[in-house]
Amino acid sequence: MSGADPGTSGRPDPHLQETTVSNDAIVMLKDDHKEILAAFKKFEAAGDSAHKTKGALVDKIIELLTVHTYIENEVMYPRVRELVPELEDDVLESYEEHHVADVLVVELAAMKPENERFTAKTTVLIENVRHHIEEEEDEWFPKVREALGRKVLTEIGEAMAESRKTAPRRPSQPSALKKTVDAVIS
Repeated sequence: MSGADPGTSGRPDPHLQETTVSNDAIVMLKDDHKEILAAFKKFEAAGDSAHKTKGALVDKIIELLTVHTYIENEVMYPRVRELVPELEDDVLESYEEHHVADVLVVELAAMKPENERFTAKTTVLIENVRHHIEEEEDEWFPKVREALGRKVLTEIGEAMAESRKTAPRRPSQPSALKKTVDAVIS
């Protein structure tokens, strides 16, 4: 019995906690946010001449953001837009914030870490994404949770988990390019 204390007739040991993965869309997005913010902190803590480290961290940030914005744009935002029309302006603003991040990500993906503008461009990306995360978590997510409830958020989360399996990892992949082009022309 996993997690059971042998001396307590099969009851779980409170010191051994099993990790459960939530399919709640908001919980999933907040978990993504934590991972993205942790990568940002590592980038900011790297030294000025830590080009190799910064390059690797930006590659990771690009992957995290590419996947995250893809599942939000393809699953979360359209569903919220459909089910909670009063949040239309918030969704449209989020699409635009993703567009700004997408443009910076494409530019960073083409740059070498030694480029004089690499750190500055990454810093601008970090500032923009932090602002977006704060707005989502402080303002948007509570409204969405109240409007949709756990059952619908779980259904959306399950669709996001499926979408994540085939989500692009680099901005150069066709589905990521389409997302960026759509943002530019729509």
